[in-house]
Amino acid sequence: MLFSKHFFNFHIVFTCMDIRKAILLFFLALSALPLLGQAVPKEEPKSEEQRFTIDTPASLDFGKEEEPINTTKKKKPKKKVFYGIKTKKGFTRKGFGEKVTYETFFYLKKPEKPQTFVRDIWWYDYDRREIRKTSTFDPAKGVLLHGPYKRKQGEILLEEGIFYKGTKHGRWMKYTRDSTLVDKEKYYRGWPKESVVTYYDPGERKRMKEITPIEYGEKEGYYYAFHENGTLAVSGEFKWDQKVGDWTEYYQTGKRKKIVSYTKEPFDKSMRPFIRAEWNEKGKEIYRNNKMIK
Repeated sequence: MLFSKHFFNFHIVFTCMDIRKAILLFFLALSALPLLGQAVPKEEPKSEEQRFTIDTPASLDFGKEEEPINTTKKKKPKKKVFYGIKTKKGFTRKGFGEKVTYETFFYLKKPEKPQTFVRDIWWYDYDRREIRKTSTFDPAKGVLLHGPYKRKQGEILLEEGIFYKGTKHGRWMKYTRDSTLVDKEKYYRGWPKESVVTYYDPGERKRMKEITPIEYGEKEGYYYAFHENGTLAVSGEFKWDQKVGDWTEYYQTGKRKKIVSYTKEPFDKSMRPFIRAEWNEKGKEIYRNNKMIK
């Protein structure tokens, strides 16, 4: 009987303790409900670094991606792979005797058209067996340069830089025969460092308004302006801070509006700018003048 009494009292005490714990846990759960109902603040994902291109207009940042990226820290470097693209190595030889210059470069394995609005496209010409710089490129005639480039005279380095799919990229430097640095330029996929970009939305920088190529403080290269809906508004070329050739205006629909002709070379005063042709919004030609007005 004594044992049963003690056991009964112990069971009551134990049960009471369980009830107290259960009540305490119940109230703790109630107090936590408001916190559970609140959304946990998430860090906004960092947007990818925007680049100075037509497809992804952004601020100019020439401090990144200057060197050809061909490996990670943990992996063994892959030969002839730059910016994740496989290439082949080539070289050229020009001149005679002590004045022979050698160029070593890399080029894309497969023919590809440059996806860019920049003016100067660098490529290797199969027929001429030389590196060329042109404003147009036919993949059937050659291949785009991609990767490190060096030009030497014997063992003397004269020029070095990097190409990205046919355009100058990163730092480019030129030297004299006594290794004196005479020129240093910086590009991002063909656009000079000093180039200026404006936007309809300066804060977000998603709707490009205008691209002005600037080199050595003067406008040099292809100029582009865009409508607010993203279509091309004006295109033309600058040389030595002067408009040259044909400048074309477009409607928001993408159809041509007007062509204004300038001299082919800067500082040529033999001809005044004139309207060569004009179209209405439906695309019908309403004016044409093929004569140069002096």
